[in-house]
Amino acid sequence: MSQDGMSEALKRVVLVDDHQMFRTGVKAELGGGVEIVGEAGDVDEAVAVIRGTRPDVVLLDVHLPGGGGIEVLRRLHGAVTSKFLALSVSDAAEDVIGVVRGGARGYVTKTISGPELTDAIGRVAEGDAVFSPRLAGFVLDAFAASDVPAVDPELDQITQRERDVLRLIARGYAYKEIAKELFISVKTVETHVSSVLRKLQLSNRHELSRWAAARRLV
Repeated sequence: MSQDGMSEALKRVVLVDDHQMFRTGVKAELGGGVEIVGEAGDVDEAVAVIRGTRPDVVLLDVHLPGGGGIEVLRRLHGAVTSKFLALSVSDAAEDVIGVVRGGARGYVTKTISGPELTDAIGRVAEGDAVFSPRLAGFVLDAFAASDVPAVDPELDQITQRERDVLRLIARGYAYKEIAKELFISVKTVETHVSSVLRKLQLSNRHELSRWAAARRLV
């Protein structure tokens, strides 16, 4: 195949991760196997870049400032034909299930090698579902498990940002720490907590913590 033919065959990729050094490392690992057409470090930037470049595949970190990878998926649902492949250090149940339900076509961890990631990008671009070996069985088990409902009415009424706040509440973060972590004001944190308490008909943050733990949001 000619050099031009190889270039034309490259998958166009947007890389979304809030760590610049990691993005640089991924680009180095991928080498010339794909064409990086854009980068982003938070939710707003990711949505804008993906809308502007319309890549074949988005490499999407799960934890991002502004609401996380799930928020990117939510905002772009039906707006682009790009495929999404989660690339994260996390293999937590709620992260994997969350992005798959949100529309991601796969989930691989950051221990993946450059050639493996290039292959995964190509497969996702063609419509395949790709998971790190250990996660594939886990995902199937999670969706097949009788104790994992397809719809949780209480959880579904909580916005993604409220879930982010709730998760940190359950981990014992103070309001000021949550505000710093999510790049929002303390007042906004208080507003989200009040909203969740009202929706769930709970009385305090201790009840919220127990509720989150029961749903493995912690």
